[in-house]
Amino acid sequence: MSKPEPFVVTPEDHQPLHIVGEAISVLASAERTGSVEVFLQEGPEGAGPPPHVHAWDEAYYVLDGAIEVLTGERMQTVRQGEFIFIPGGTPHMFRFKASRARFLSFNSRGGASAFFRDVDREVGDTLDVSKMIHIANRNGVQVVAPPTAP
Repeated sequence: MSKPEPFVVTPEDHQPLHIVGEAISVLASAERTGSVEVFLQEGPEGAGPPPHVHAWDEAYYVLDGAIEVLTGERMQTVRQGEFIFIPGGTPHMFRFKASRARFLSFNSRGGASAFFRDVDREVGDTLDVSKMIHIANRNGVQVVAPPTAP
């Protein structure tokens, strides 16, 4: 891989990908940065992925509204101006908690942008669970069972 070049991304440079009700804009892919990936994610209340795990670290910074984040067996609300870090290998999920929320997500290496593009192309806003699980597995993401209630 050649050395990455500095770049700026403007709103005109990207179109959001549609992932089961959520809009995800790829601001920086690992192909472009040589390492990290950055996304702008927004969606309506209740939208978000099922519990899952992947090898890369992930972090969220909430720009507007709030999201509820499950890490392992701990559920917590992360609000505007707050940041959460999730180490790779940690089972996690999130749900948008406000009528409309936005956050930046940061990944320590490539993987998520290819997954998001595949879901947008092959599933989009439809809820085809078996196809989504197949796409996830193909991209190094494993859907896991939610924690059991005490």
